[in-house]
Amino acid sequence: MLETLSEIDKSIFLFVNGNLANPITDFIMPVITNDWGLRVVYALAMVTLLITGKARLRWLVLFSAITLLLTDQISAGYLKPLIARVRPCHVLTDINLLVDCGGGYAMPSTHAANVFGQAALFSYHYRRAWWYLCLIAVLVALSRLFVGVHYPGDILAGAVLGAVIGLLLAVGFDRFHKRMPRRTAPPNVNEGTNAPDPIDRRDS
Repeated sequence: MLETLSEIDKSIFLFVNGNLANPITDFIMPVITNDWGLRVVYALAMVTLLITGKARLRWLVLFSAITLLLTDQISAGYLKPLIARVRPCHVLTDINLLVDCGGGYAMPSTHAANVFGQAALFSYHYRRAWWYLCLIAVLVALSRLFVGVHYPGDILAGAVLGAVIGLLLAVGFDRFHKRMPRRTAPPNVNEGTNAPDPIDRRDS
């Protein structure tokens, strides 16, 4: 059974990485999957929310950082060494490898865990944004197949892990915010204005 699933996983990987590859994906996917690029985009997004958001959204940024810490450390620091699945770029020949293969293990994909964790957290509190948050997460996850460093199973495992952690933190944030005395909320740069809270669940 496991061997059959492994062969299916390998076949899907080869189809995406080889048959679907083209000059456009060869150019775009390494950019999408770049570690430093993703860190910069995440940092800029969180700083923007801290500056422009009301108190509730600014507290959510803290939970976003906690979510990222958990998805990153659980996937890369615990599950990968435990499962010890070798990356496809280390065992398969004639693949379309567009980035450095890396020395770590493959399952679960930390990229997928991180982006799906953020997508789940923010989609829970800002329902109107779910489609483009999920689109970004799917693109980042798929980029790992196109650049040749993960199997589809690695992506699926990372996505499930990230989504579960993100939803748990989203529910935890709800309970935290309801019990938090208003006076302990961080100062709001928009206080005194009538600007709506961008994650007001009533608008979901």
